[in-house]
Amino acid sequence: MPRNIYAGLKQLGRESRIPATPEKAVLERVPNPHAGTDYVVRFAAPEFTSICPITGQPDFAHLVIDYVPRRFLVESKALKLYLQSFRNHGAFHEACTIDIAKKLVSLLRPKFLRIGAYWYPRGGMPIDVFWQTGRLPKGLWLPEQGVPGYRGRG
Repeated sequence: MPRNIYAGLKQLGRESRIPATPEKAVLERVPNPHAGTDYVVRFAAPEFTSICPITGQPDFAHLVIDYVPRRFLVESKALKLYLQSFRNHGAFHEACTIDIAKKLVSLLRPKFLRIGAYWYPRGGMPIDVFWQTGRLPKGLWLPEQGVPGYRGRG
């Protein structure tokens, strides 16, 4: 009988509360069933929220995370809970974006990871933050992230 590769997961299939902070969130990974094949995984989080560390006002962003896995995939429920843990976390846009990317890189050691964070304006100025590791493996199709630039109401 094959061993259950998902037996060690702590959140999947169970009631899980949103962690109070990103530091308390537990990102989990699962084995990549196609570790010998290069492919792109995309997560879109169009309702990401955090808090301005100075004013305490909420900040909103549309995140798009693309990665090419090696041995592991991020478990999606754990990723959702991790992203939700930022809702009461005070940090600037750039810090949130890069912290998320680096945490995923540390956990997964992917062949490639790209994050686009499209922050909605406060004070009349949107801030978009982009980061990636190295180059996309040759021959892979990486679609545009599809998030239009902010245009206000017009």
